[in-house]
Amino acid sequence: MAERIKDEQDRLLESMFESAPVADDGFSKQIVGRIRRRLWVRRITLPAAVLLGSLVAYQPLAALIKGVYQLLLSMPGDLVPSISGSLPSLQLIITGALILFVTLFSLNMLED
Repeated sequence: MAERIKDEQDRLLESMFESAPVADDGFSKQIVGRIRRRLWVRRITLPAAVLLGSLVAYQPLAALIKGVYQLLLSMPGDLVPSISGSLPSLQLIITGALILFVTLFSLNMLED
């Protein structure tokens, strides 16, 4: 019913909204491109930082674990139970880290 009966204010509003859009000379496309570029930079930055940090920290972390393991082996057997059977293998640790990396990267991609 309201579409059929229009007063002066309705006609003025319609005439205002029927005007041609303002030409932006590619401004909108430029802004959308910047936003997309920043999104991709954010998507790549965290995984790259994790990878680089892991590469930097691998050797000191391996030395620390080896030192702690040697320290535990030098203690009397009554104090520390045998832990050699409960330690995971290096292959299991690397596989777990890769699965964690892929999962985090996938969740990051799904979030955006």
